[in-house]
Amino acid sequence: MAPNSLTERNDEMNVQAREETRSNERFIRPAVNIIETEEGLFVTADLPGATKERIDVNVEKGVLTISAPAAHSVPGSAVYREFELGSYFRQFTIPESLDHGKAKADFANGILTLRIPKAEIARPRRIEVQVS
Repeated sequence: MAPNSLTERNDEMNVQAREETRSNERFIRPAVNIIETEEGLFVTADLPGATKERIDVNVEKGVLTISAPAAHSVPGSAVYREFELGSYFRQFTIPESLDHGKAKADFANGILTLRIPKAEIARPRRIEVQVS
């Protein structure tokens, strides 16, 4: 599938340097799946090491932002470490036809799941034809 506004190539999902408008902090772009159904958007994001209490999900001016700091939860000091956890950060432009006020988020086993329903006016509906 060709990259578009909601999808990106897998090799671009690594640790990224800061964006020009952000702080010097480095962040990890988590892997995300976005599925559109007749009811709305279904978003899953892989956030290993994050905790439910520290995940921030918000929508402002049509931009969905997912951010979360992650840390190792094992006590003690590392003797050998091959990977480092960092802060997760990802943004997507989403349609205004979604009902952001009715969005629901769940977090289990390192996977964030968002359900953002379409507004009633944006949902497809069948118009019955009357015989006259």
